Amino acid sequence: MKEMSIGEFKAPFSEVVKEVKSGKKFAVASGKKKEILGYFVPQITEGNKKRKLGILEGKATMVIHPNFKMTEEEFLNL
Repeated sequence: MKEMSIGEFKAPFSEVVKEVKSGKKFAVASGKKKEILGYFVPQITEGNKKRKLGILEGKATMVIHPNFKMTEEEFLNL
């Protein structure tokens, strides 16, 4: 990821957009301390990626006993 100041970012903006479209990422910084204000990254496309469900199948089990009781406050750790 390339870090750029605001001035460096805005001058060649159209070139930066082309690079982002090709997959590169940029961090935009400001001030003498070069504090990062935000990121300019390619859009994440979900596409046809399928999530693998049940990755722990056959490796782990979970049992909730019938006498298990927990209040909402306990669940939320209040």
